[in-house]
Amino acid sequence: MPSDPQAEHSDQAVDALDARLLLLLTDEPRLGVLECSRRLGVARGTVQARLDRLVTRGVLTGFPPALDLAAMGYGLTAFAVLEIAQGRRHEVSQGLAAIEEVCEVHATTGPGDLFARVVARSNADLQRVIDSIVDVPGVQRLSTSIALSTPVPPRVRPLLERIT
Repeated sequence: MPSDPQAEHSDQAVDALDARLLLLLTDEPRLGVLECSRRLGVARGTVQARLDRLVTRGVLTGFPPALDLAAMGYGLTAFAVLEIAQGRRHEVSQGLAAIEEVCEVHATTGPGDLFARVVARSNADLQRVIDSIVDVPGVQRLSTSIALSTPVPPRVRPLLERIT
């Protein structure tokens, strides 16, 4: 008995058409639904339904612009490993979210409890950011590493290309 392609699609996180659509939007995030449908060779309604489904499933979380933080004056990127007091992850995370230069935070395994990416305008500004992080209640210890370059920038293209 032939399988239902719609049922198969609902079981997969992303199928080949979803991946092609996401690649298109990765390369040109300002494309509209009609132009996407034209380039993919599918109906406009199909593209809209796919986008809606990807959003509903949490695969597609938004269309933020790609920004060059160095061009905005934040030429220094550092990574911080934080050791925090037990049971204080939520409180510490809220404190870190209030610091504008903290770009992202991940709860981790290993020697630290949280891993954060931070930006600063200079070494002196990084010291100010570090002082702000250390002042967050529940932060016990912090170690940082300054990024010298980014040989592999954040990417999803290889994962999408594997699906197509």
